[in-house]
Amino acid sequence: MANKKSDAGTKEMTVAEKLHALYELQQVATSIDKIRILRGELPLEVQDLEDEIEGLQTRVSKYKEDIATLEKSISGKKQEIENAQGLIKKYEEQQNNVRNNREYDSLSKEIEFQTLEIELCEKRINEFDAQIKEKTEVIEESTTLLNERTGDLDTKKKELDDIVSETKKEEDQLEAKSDNIKSMLDERLQAAYNRIRSNARNGLAVVPVERDACGGCYNKIPPQRQLDIASRKKIIVCEYCGRILVDDQIMEVEGEKEKPKAKPAEKAKATEKPKAKPKPKAKAKAKK
Repeated sequence: MANKKSDAGTKEMTVAEKLHALYELQQVATSIDKIRILRGELPLEVQDLEDEIEGLQTRVSKYKEDIATLEKSISGKKQEIENAQGLIKKYEEQQNNVRNNREYDSLSKEIEFQTLEIELCEKRINEFDAQIKEKTEVIEESTTLLNERTGDLDTKKKELDDIVSETKKEEDQLEAKSDNIKSMLDERLQAAYNRIRSNARNGLAVVPVERDACGGCYNKIPPQRQLDIASRKKIIVCEYCGRILVDDQIMEVEGEKEKPKAKPAEKAKATEKPKAKPKPKAKAKAKK
């Protein structure tokens, strides 16, 4: 039932009233856009800083995990060195009790192998130490940059919050006004308005004809088409940019519609004066 009533309400609107509502809706949307422009690039800057901080935190966390892994690897290599040294000591003791040269040579090869293992482990430990040092430097640089970016983010957020707090009330009022105007229009007209507005670079979906040209793309409008626009008998769009066109006096004419309300009173006063004039005539006749 409510939908039927609303549809009935929108059907009762004349084309001129629809054009006026669309133009007023465009003016409200432009005001909202101006408020958002005041914020400038701050929302994007805040988002970029948040993304950068998240990336730095991820990098620092990953490098710390890498360092922990490398330290474990170093501990493992040191343990291998200890094991190899133990085996070398064991093989050297066994060399003192060998029965023949063959056993002695075999133990010598084992000692040589374990010595190479120790050298290899020490080499790996040095490599791991170098990697830890490199990653530690990166962590320090990233932490310094992270602190700077966190400070920048706090400053930008404060600036954004200040601007939002200053314009929030006005923006809410304009949003409410926009919703109120949209409720007066049918869904098809709203969809057309939203589509044109989303495709327009400057967000203008409804523009007046100014100096014989479209107020959106500035292409010339033929005189006959201007007359059709001024008559407000149908919704006309620009053949070049697709924006809805209205005459430049649409708001003025709407404002003048309220003036005729005072005219009946003026007419009443004007009609009362002739009624008062016959009195002198009656006196004149009496004198005669």
